[in-house]
Amino acid sequence: MTHDLERSTLKKVAWRIVPFLCLLYLLNILDRANVGFARLTMQEDLGLSQATFDLGYGMFYLGYLLFEVPSNLLMTKVGARRWIARIMISWGIISAMTMLARDQWTFYGMRILLGVAEAGFFPGIILYLSYWFPDRERGKVTAFFMLAIGLASVFGNPISGLIMQYLDTVAGLHGWQWLFLLEGIPSMLIGFVVLWYLTDHPHEAHWLTDEERNWLMNRMQQEEDDRRRVHQADRLGAMLQRRVWLLIAIYFTVAVGANAGGAYFPTLIKEQFTDFNKFQIGLLSALPHLCAVVAMSLVGISSDRTGERRAHLAGSAIVAAGGWSLVAWGPSPIVAMVGLCLAQAGMMSMLPVFWTLPSAFLTGAAAAGGIALINSVANIGGFFGATILGQFGLWSMAGILLAGAAMTSFVSISHTSSSKTNQHD
Repeated sequence: MTHDLERSTLKKVAWRIVPFLCLLYLLNILDRANVGFARLTMQEDLGLSQATFDLGYGMFYLGYLLFEVPSNLLMTKVGARRWIARIMISWGIISAMTMLARDQWTFYGMRILLGVAEAGFFPGIILYLSYWFPDRERGKVTAFFMLAIGLASVFGNPISGLIMQYLDTVAGLHGWQWLFLLEGIPSMLIGFVVLWYLTDHPHEAHWLTDEERNWLMNRMQQEEDDRRRVHQADRLGAMLQRRVWLLIAIYFTVAVGANAGGAYFPTLIKEQFTDFNKFQIGLLSALPHLCAVVAMSLVGISSDRTGERRAHLAGSAIVAAGGWSLVAWGPSPIVAMVGLCLAQAGMMSMLPVFWTLPSAFLTGAAAAGGIALINSVANIGGFFGATILGQFGLWSMAGILLAGAAMTSFVSISHTSSSKTNQHD
């Protein structure tokens, strides 16, 4: 009876929350990364050098890093529904306003403001999932939520290509200006829907039956109590633990590779397929992300099913490093394209496994602050990712991901007793 109740409750929660969060994250990735596609013409239109544009791409992380931890701590006070809505509305406005960039400094300013607006969104969602799903379900759920990263590019790149191909010069605007405007508006609108749709905590979930709601509240409270007892990591001081900083170092390698890929994938593909127009480049740019969608799902499910995290994390990093190596070697466009697919699939497959780790030992204020700290500090790699690739080349990406794989050998996080008990239900 308990098993049936658990299954029906978690299924209902998953269908209610995860697809909607996936949509929110899809819009988030689209508005953050569309500048990588816009650079096909924006860089020349603004008269920027490659190095200047790369720096502007990374400027996003200045505002993001400064406001990430405070934003996540505020979410615990204000509530996820209100805070996530505020984040979405503000980032949608600023993303659309990027169409007003006129030179190096206005471009930098818009990127910094976008980082300020988005700060706290991703770690806030990771924390929010920890309110609703037990430890042993979180790898799979996080993988499905993070499918948005791949889906944003699978759908976003062809759409971006269409906008830039066919709206260029319409109403006197460049294609990249239309791109920012049209892809910023949906985030603003959906931000208002968040206020109506999301539920802050399980005890407020009136869309569950009393029996389902009570089971979920008891289960989540039991796991939180176990984490407090086993790890004693419910205070902000727990953010200074060695394992938190090990996770930061590992995630730094992913941030470098993923953000370098976001900045350069369309350009790398254009260099290989020189006769393709912008729409065709958009279609090809979607392929690595389609591969990532499949890989993330399989790795997340496998990791939850086996209860194993470290080997899945390291294996994904090695695949990513191998993919970047193929791109660097690149004897033909086909080999380079296979390399991009493997690189993206490996990097994205690291994420759902990785984000099960902080909430396995952090709880309370330490979870809110620790998850945000990991995301913010590690994303310094995002600030430098495009510049590293531009200055040191493709082999540097392979080396950085291999370093990430090596560091996973030092990861050691024990499960709480309730997690162990339920692993074999």
